[in-house]
Amino acid sequence: MPRISDEMKEWSARLGEEISRWPNVSARPMFGLLGYYRKKTIFAALPVTRTIGTPNTIIFKFKSMTPGLLRRAKGDARVDPERVGPGAKWSAFEVQSEEDLRDAIWWLSQAYQQAA
Repeated sequence: MPRISDEMKEWSARLGEEISRWPNVSARPMFGLLGYYRKKTIFAALPVTRTIGTPNTIIFKFKSMTPGLLRRAKGDARVDPERVGPGAKWSAFEVQSEEDLRDAIWWLSQAYQQAA
C-alpha cells in the first residue's frame, strides 16, 4: 500500500470533514485509511497515511451499480475501470487536483445513499 501524497493528506482531511457531517456517519481506522460507515455499513475509505492504488486514491463501495452509475463510472477516467462493473463492490477515484474534490464528494454521496 503506497504512502499518500502531501496534497492528498489535505484533500482527504477535507473530504472526511464533509462526509463526517452526514447523518449517521462514523469513521474507524483501517490499515492507514479511515473507513466511513453509514450506521453499520461501510461506504468509503479515505487515506490517512496509506492508500490503495496511487498516492491520491480514495475508494467507495456500492452494493451494485445502477446502469446510470456504471455508465458514468466507465466514462470518468478518474474512476478505476478495473473495479467498475455491474457487480462491483469497491471502486477507486483518483483525485488529481482540488477541482476533483467536488466530483469525489458526488461519488461518495452516491455510495452513502446506497448504504442506507
